[in-house]
Amino acid sequence: MAKDGGGPDWNGLLKWSLAHGDGTTKPRALSEEDKKWFMEAMQANTINVVKRMKEITRVMKTPDDVLQSQGVTPENIEDMLDELQEHVESIDMANDLHSIGGLDPLLGYLKNSHAGIRAKAAEVVSTIVQNNPKSQQLVMESNGLEPLLTNFSSDASTNSRTKALGAISSLIRHNQPGIAAFRLGNGYAALKDALGSDDARLQRKSLHLLQYLLQDNKADRSVATELGLPKLMMHLALSDDPGVREAALGGLLELARDKKTVAGNALPDQDKLKDILKSRIEGISMMDADDLHAHREERQLVDSLWKECYNEPSSLREKGLVVLPGEDAPQQPPPDVVGDMFEPPLSAWAASRPPPTQDSESDSGKKDPPLLLGPGPSS
Repeated sequence: MAKDGGGPDWNGLLKWSLAHGDGTTKPRALSEEDKKWFMEAMQANTINVVKRMKEITRVMKTPDDVLQSQGVTPENIEDMLDELQEHVESIDMANDLHSIGGLDPLLGYLKNSHAGIRAKAAEVVSTIVQNNPKSQQLVMESNGLEPLLTNFSSDASTNSRTKALGAISSLIRHNQPGIAAFRLGNGYAALKDALGSDDARLQRKSLHLLQYLLQDNKADRSVATELGLPKLMMHLALSDDPGVREAALGGLLELARDKKTVAGNALPDQDKLKDILKSRIEGISMMDADDLHAHREERQLVDSLWKECYNEPSSLREKGLVVLPGEDAPQQPPPDVVGDMFEPPLSAWAASRPPPTQDSESDSGKKDPPLLLGPGPSS
């Protein structure tokens, strides 16, 4: 039975449970009064999640001016979205959000005038679509990628940009239509702009997404090279932020492993890269034992990148700094023993294609505009 204050009597419930389930007494039939008390205590702390999500949906559908007239603040909306995020951590609840009409108003919050609401809405979207193909498709069909790209590329709030990038990453991961839409929506240009920012968190997340895209979509490596992303990654490989350095080195390693890039060498400035790696080798060599353990991934990335580019082990290996005592050796990719025999048809065609003549369209400066899936993000 509830206490005088209105809340459930949890202490009484605990005592009741112990008395009836500790094995010291024989089970007895519950009286109607006991049953009623038990059900009231349990139901007092039980939330009907779908019912609550419907209530949140009604609020999200209510115009801002009406909410303001009722004293609802942007902070209240952010708290509400925090609660919604907890509910949609369940994949079933995430998919149900669309069926109860909550997905579209949530995506509408990505265009809200308050940066905190835009950022929190992006977090909820990220939770909904993460490892969830059905919700990925639903968000794509609701044109949810467009406002995310807009916020990522041009939001005045760095936090909102970063949260939008996180949602984009979750939305397009293992989602080929999403990756295609990201590409055609000027996503790579937005990544380039983010890499040039002065925010380490935004840089790290951009580098992680870029590395994933380069790894799973090898045809995009030429796009990254044409945009000058390898040079930006080289610059970031000397960042003061360890996470940025590691992510940049990982992206460079991915490009260095591409031996058949149609656009040519994916890492054109080998001399500059060698100087950068030498600088990192020098910095790593001066680290104490604790720092060496903390920078394990960077040590191994520097050595792998050096070996990939210059076909020899780095001096870190000679100094015994690649694998410290007690550490496992980094896994190496299997050797490419069939690449030449089973070269992809597109690469083979590009390699055998005659160079364009001077009067070809490639030198005329006229190119057909790309086919966009809806308008690209505003600059």
